[in-house]
Amino acid sequence: MDPVTVIATASAAYSALKKGIEVGRELQDMGAQLATWAGAVSDLDFLAKKAEAPVWWRVGSNVQAEAMEIFAAKKRIESQRDELKTYIQYSYGQSGWEELLRIEAQVRKRKQATDHRRAELKELAVTVVIVALVLVGGLAALGLLAFILWSVQQQ
Repeated sequence: MDPVTVIATASAAYSALKKGIEVGRELQDMGAQLATWAGAVSDLDFLAKKAEAPVWWRVGSNVQAEAMEIFAAKKRIESQRDELKTYIQYSYGQSGWEELLRIEAQVRKRKQATDHRRAELKELAVTVVIVALVLVGGLAALGLLAFILWSVQQQ
């Protein structure tokens, strides 16, 4: 999950929603596009939280560039949300906009429970593996040092 992919997904879903509204499709018939767009918004929010507090082993990576990509993507999503609000309220009224907000909340909850949790667990697993490797390496170095000192004393 990276900002470029997320914004591309959101933009594709946004375009499909916009076209559907323009040709008069019912909002309920565009559930897949709504869910895709809302999922991308949720993913972007998750990436923004991760960029604010990156894990210690990613600090040296390109965190600032990723944070700028996320910022730009969030601004683009805000623009899409504003346009969608205008289109939906014009075509379906306030109840249509409220329906979109409900769908977005449902998708966000589902994403947090599944995809985002899976990403957090993967990050935790990588952290555990790195710490374990460092510990094993440190213990091996201490063991080697002890062996060298012992063999020097034996001579």
